[in-house]
Amino acid sequence: MSTPARPPRSARTRSAFGAAFLSLVFPGLGHAYTGAWARALAFVALPLLVIAAVAGVALRVERSVLEAYAVNPGILNGLLVANVLAFLYRAAAAVDAWTVTRLLNAADGAADGRLGQPRQALNPLSVAGLAAVLLVMAGAHVAVWHYDTLALSVVSCLNPETAASSCDASASGTPNPSDGLPSDTGTASGPASDAPAASTAPGVSGAGTLAPALPPWDGTSRLSILLVGTDERPSSGSSANTDTMIVVSIDPTTKQIAMLQLPRDITGVPVPAQAQGVFGATFQGKINTWYDRNRNRADLWPGKTPQARGFAALKAILGNLYGLDIQYYVKVNFQGFKDAVDTLGGVQINVQIPVADNSFPLTDQIKTRVYIPAGPQDMDGTQALVYARSRHTSTDFDRGARQQRVILSLKNELDPQAVFGNLNGLVAALKKSVKTDIPIGDTQTMGQLLQLASQIDIKGIRSYVFAPPRFATNLWPASSDMPIKTAQVRQAVKRAFSISPSLLAQQDKLSAEGAQVWVLDGKGLAAHASNNAAYLEYFGMDASAPVKAANVTPGQTTITVYNGAQSKLPQTIKYLQSLYGVAITTASDPTATADIVIVLGRDGRDFAILTAG
Repeated sequence: MSTPARPPRSARTRSAFGAAFLSLVFPGLGHAYTGAWARALAFVALPLLVIAAVAGVALRVERSVLEAYAVNPGILNGLLVANVLAFLYRAAAAVDAWTVTRLLNAADGAADGRLGQPRQALNPLSVAGLAAVLLVMAGAHVAVWHYDTLALSVVSCLNPETAASSCDASASGTPNPSDGLPSDTGTASGPASDAPAASTAPGVSGAGTLAPALPPWDGTSRLSILLVGTDERPSSGSSANTDTMIVVSIDPTTKQIAMLQLPRDITGVPVPAQAQGVFGATFQGKINTWYDRNRNRADLWPGKTPQARGFAALKAILGNLYGLDIQYYVKVNFQGFKDAVDTLGGVQINVQIPVADNSFPLTDQIKTRVYIPAGPQDMDGTQALVYARSRHTSTDFDRGARQQRVILSLKNELDPQAVFGNLNGLVAALKKSVKTDIPIGDTQTMGQLLQLASQIDIKGIRSYVFAPPRFATNLWPASSDMPIKTAQVRQAVKRAFSISPSLLAQQDKLSAEGAQVWVLDGKGLAAHASNNAAYLEYFGMDASAPVKAANVTPGQTTITVYNGAQSKLPQTIKYLQSLYGVAITTASDPTATADIVIVLGRDGRDFAILTAG
């Protein structure tokens, strides 16, 4: 009995281009399409194992840790290598699927070799299709490489201890940061040197001891980060005045945040113990020159570079003043701030108080008039910088509040669309102008920092500007120096997270008016008057108790406002009337040096300052 003949198998007509395209979607799909199942399984196995491993890690770790991985230099370098290997693997899969499909089509066309050696002519369209697939594939990997190298270039330039010279604005030929911008540097500090700073304090030997490096943040204690704005100019070498100094202090338990700002002209700040042999018990220079006076003091401060030592010194003196461990700093020069704002397309700032300045310095030689009206204003980088730095017709309290408002307004502009749409410009600005000692490469610490940042509501920020009259003495016009009131500053920092928002708002209103108040006791009791003055000073007034008695002892406390001061002190007068329960009287006296004189009568009493508002 004869076996029936097997019908001939129909020739394959699979598209080689189709196989290559499917391999573009995922390695192995092209082989499955053409029927080469063993090769399909071989090519699909490795990427599936990698995806499973990555997914397993992603599901087990917190989001903040994944974000920390995304800025880790080691991970970013590894991603560069992995990206190249992934492209080579995917390209090999696409080419192999294209080749196998052609061979199988040819073999079927030759009846498995019975009709001769399998052959299939190259189709130009098929070759072009394969080339297109490889180009599209390469484009995706080039995009990954581009964004990876951008991220790596930023994180590699942030730390001055490890950054290459190409990261520095001065090394890359950046124009003078002051060109067309406000200078406003105040008293120049002069070139820094390794010589000890001069001091008039008795018994100063000019010797100090090396300060220990602060341990990194442990993830549970209070976190404090110093934000510094500097005015850097090529003409001054690498020296710079730190004109903006804001310490952001965060309670990781309550997620409350306070911004503590010290004006640049403050003097008399207590010096850390290890540097008192050089500078004395208090620093007699302006606080914005402390960085420059210490950046070459390798005998006092840890750090491999002058910049690192300067910021170690600045963290130490501000931490000593505030009673805080300031773990990290972030520095931005003013040119970089301007570039970042311009790159983002500007920033909208709600101007609370109009700014009018008839002598704003565009350069060291050119001054101009500036006026910024109240209300929401769209500003470019130069305008935002002018708004933040104008100081000739406003108080340091107002100036500091404006600088903090600019920072918070800029944060609102950092939505993903704005960032990714202007990524190249932002990267260029960040590389040249931002430095920090936040440990970007420490995944655990970065994960904790990012997790804390995601939990903070910036609407609840408590803002402090340690300016006259409450926190310093204004010596103008005799001097631009502002001697600090250390006890008041430390008390405010200590109570930063316990004072009620309503009390804080009341203090801010009264401090902004800056009323000069004398408190006299009708019975000549200095302690009684001093207690009342201290209470008023706690609420923001420039209050004092001169050692003199009133001419008479009134039965009821009196409040006298001199020389029309009531027109500029409405909040203060309203508060004093409520506190003492009396109406004010007005008087004119050209010899009066105080805005308000309070004479405590027989009904006078002391007021207790609450430890928590």
